[in-house]
Amino acid sequence: MRILGIDPGYGITGFGMIETERGQSRLIRCGAITTPAGMDFSARLEIIYHDMQELLQVAKPDTVAIEELFFGQNVTTGIGVAQSRGVILLAIRQAGLEVTSYKPMQVKQAVVGYGNATKHQVMDMTKRLLHLQAMPKPDDAADAIAIALCHARSSTSLLGMAQKI
Repeated sequence: MRILGIDPGYGITGFGMIETERGQSRLIRCGAITTPAGMDFSARLEIIYHDMQELLQVAKPDTVAIEELFFGQNVTTGIGVAQSRGVILLAIRQAGLEVTSYKPMQVKQAVVGYGNATKHQVMDMTKRLLHLQAMPKPDDAADAIAIALCHARSSTSLLGMAQKI
C-alpha cells in the first residue's frame, strides 16, 4: 500500500510517501510545497491546491494521512493552516482518495510508542523504521513521513480508530 502523509501549512506543506507491505515500510519520496511569504494569501492557497493536485496525480497514493490541527498560542497562524488544510482536503477528495486524520499525539504514539514523545524522538524512530541514513529535510517533510508511518502502523491496530474525514 502506498501511503501519502501530509503535514499541512501555508508557508510549507510537507509530504512523504511510503510503501508498506507485510509490516515493512520504505520511503518512496518526500518534499515540500512552499509558498512565498508576503504573497496574497488567496494566491498562496491556490498554489497549495494546484501543487497538491499535481502531487496526487504523479505520486498515485492508495490512501492519504493528514495531521489534524493543533491550535497553540497563535490562533491567527492556526486559522491560516486550517485554510491550507481545507484546500488540501479538497484536492484529495477530488482525486477520489480516502483520507484519514491523525492528532499529533496519535502520530507520536504510533511511531514511538509514547504519546508525549519529543520531535527528536519521533524523527529518530522514523529514521530507524525506514532504515534511513539521515532524516529528510525540511522538518515538515520528516513530519509528513511520520504521519504516513502512523497510518501504516495504526490502520492495522486498535489505533486505526482515527476519525475518517
